[in-house]
Amino acid sequence: MVHRTTQRKPKRFARGVYYIHRWLGVAATGLLIIICLTGVLLNHKEALGLMPDVPNEPSGPFPEALPLSVLAGEATAAVSPEVSSAGINRMDVRPAKGLVKVRYDDRRVTEVTLDINTAEILNIGERNDQFLERLHSGALFGDLWVFVSDAGAIFLLGIMVSGYWLWLYPKSRV
Repeated sequence: MVHRTTQRKPKRFARGVYYIHRWLGVAATGLLIIICLTGVLLNHKEALGLMPDVPNEPSGPFPEALPLSVLAGEATAAVSPEVSSAGINRMDVRPAKGLVKVRYDDRRVTEVTLDINTAEILNIGERNDQFLERLHSGALFGDLWVFVSDAGAIFLLGIMVSGYWLWLYPKSRV
């Protein structure tokens, strides 16, 4: 009789792990499909034309570059009032290329690329990869969804661990 009770506990535990594995997989599938697809697209964003490539030869040495405040002012003057009123989100300085990218916090994520020595406008356009990055991280739907994306990663870890356990457990009883 003692032998039967000890055999039932591992079977119940195995069945419980099986159901946890199955439902974690179901819950994580949608999230993981989005995360996987957007990750692949982000890996190839330049080849897909989602990120503007602005060829530029530096017009002078980096120590002679204009101050960021001047470059920001020139970029702001080059965009519409709607875009400039959204404010600057970030400035990406690339000394080796001799340019700065000024990204605005508008809905379309407008970016102005300028020469760092002359403040010449090299490109004004949308950063189409920003939508994918925000979807990939979950930030597109708000800060809470970043944690949902994290939950997808934790679910994936749980699926892998429980899957290995379901695969190895029967072999360990032999």
